[in-house]
Amino acid sequence: MSPKNRILTVVHQEVSTPGLLGRNLIARGYELDRFCPCIGDPLPRELSAYEAVIVFGGPQSATDDNDPGIKAELNWIEKTVLSQRVPMLGICLGAQQLARVLGAKVGPRGDNVVEIGYWPVLPTEKGGNFLQEETYFFQWHSETFEIPQDAVHLARNNQFNGQAFSYADHAFAIEFHPEITREMINRWCTSERGKPKLKLEGAQSLDQQLASHAVHSAAARNWLDHFLDDYLFSQSIT
Repeated sequence: MSPKNRILTVVHQEVSTPGLLGRNLIARGYELDRFCPCIGDPLPRELSAYEAVIVFGGPQSATDDNDPGIKAELNWIEKTVLSQRVPMLGICLGAQQLARVLGAKVGPRGDNVVEIGYWPVLPTEKGGNFLQEETYFFQWHSETFEIPQDAVHLARNNQFNGQAFSYADHAFAIEFHPEITREMINRWCTSERGKPKLKLEGAQSLDQQLASHAVHSAAARNWLDHFLDDYLFSQSIT
């Protein structure tokens, strides 16, 4: 392992947890430093102590310039994380923030269709090493991103073309949630904010999601190990 053993994590709610990804990193010997700008945490400007930065998902929009926390994160990703070339992973909202910082369009698909539950994700022509086969991942989003100029499009599906990209060999964006656990699915689906979303087109029921989790979670865990070993901590997309 690198002498650095700390990962900087950015979350978007006081109750947010890093889920399976956090457990994976802790098992590898990393310490997680948690920041939540949306409840007032300032973000560090010096990142040399960190092996990587992970920006998780959340209920906010990457296009909300009136949210001071989101505005601070966008500025920090652009002027601190990317400029210091720290390995970065953006998940869902974090991916959309990275896409926006890189100049790509972010927003709803345009027909009120969402992607909630387990859906297949396929590698692109350039993403065969990143994602070696069609894999079902947990999704929870109504907005999406276009692929930024100079980024490498790594994964897609028929509902939402933007599922994953890399930029400059050290920044990665994924729309899906490899960090999800059964407990998190239950919490998201039964929360005051989340429960109404299950009525939207493209949303699976809680029972469907839990059944799919039992079938597909092992493949998602295997992919997460592959991504951490061969991408985030190697800074290579070959």
